[in-house]
Amino acid sequence: MYNIAVVGATGMVGRKFLQVLEERKPPVANYYLFASKRSAGTTIEFMGKPHVVEELTDTCFDGKDIDIALFSAGGETSKRFAPVAAEKGIVVIDNSAAWRFEDAIPLVVPEVNPQDIAKYKNRGIIANPNCSTIQAVVALKPLADKYGLERVIYSTYQAVSGAGVRGFEDLKGGICGEPPQKFPYPIAGNCLPHIDVFFDDGYTKEEMKMIWETRKIMGLPDLRVTATTVRVPVYYGHSESINVELKKPFEVDEVRALLASAPGVVVQDDPKNLVYPMPINAEDKDEVFVGRIRRDYSVENGLNLWVVADNIRKGAATNTVQIAETLMKMWESGEIAR
Repeated sequence: MYNIAVVGATGMVGRKFLQVLEERKPPVANYYLFASKRSAGTTIEFMGKPHVVEELTDTCFDGKDIDIALFSAGGETSKRFAPVAAEKGIVVIDNSAAWRFEDAIPLVVPEVNPQDIAKYKNRGIIANPNCSTIQAVVALKPLADKYGLERVIYSTYQAVSGAGVRGFEDLKGGICGEPPQKFPYPIAGNCLPHIDVFFDDGYTKEEMKMIWETRKIMGLPDLRVTATTVRVPVYYGHSESINVELKKPFEVDEVRALLASAPGVVVQDDPKNLVYPMPINAEDKDEVFVGRIRRDYSVENGLNLWVVADNIRKGAATNTVQIAETLMKMWESGEIAR
């Protein structure tokens, strides 16, 4: 049995951590919940009993035999407190963008690169990828293994919950005619081709995250990838049109069967009966749903996919918990020494 800390336990993703942990019931003896001073003292019913949220401080981990800390408290908080936890021998699994691009820190999706978990020993930290990247690489992994990847083009349609509580409230308020507080323009009845900040070359940080993270997670540093990311008026669930150029010829039925057997993937692809993935059906589910599987006739070995997943579950909480579960199994099997 292990002891786990949840940092940012009162936030949108933190509460989803608790829901996923309650559902999956990993072998944990004790849970410790932490949040900012503002939320400290809050009582949360979890695992059948009340847990009092403690304030996150430099000494809050002292005297507690914590094995793993799940962080979802923002990048600045992670930058400050993740090293504090790691110095005490706690393995930090961080959901922010704070550590994703550091070479020494593994960026992990368990269905894709579980072997990279062992690299946590470099710094004591494992990074959870961006939500939009997670669902994409789960679908791309079996294709990469069988056919090889030549080029990937992402076009995403991302839910407002990806922008946190304020993004969620912007859509909710916008439907009632209230002005936006989070986004630069109304999101209700609108699409914003703008997620995160713009760089000088016209790409947004969200687009570059998908490019950089795909290469790192897949272990393909030279893979040709491009992205356009769009915020849409959907509460939960990111949708992605993924255009792939494979290195080897393929048959569409073969691809469909390959994806159907891939871990974490559910194929919903029956266009004659209007069966295809939609965010409204993916909400609060852990799987990555793939449909609209069809050949791209404009290039050699081209393939189109439509990929949908719940960005708060698989794109954040569930993937983080899966990393922790995989780490525990590696410890138990002796694959990684504790």
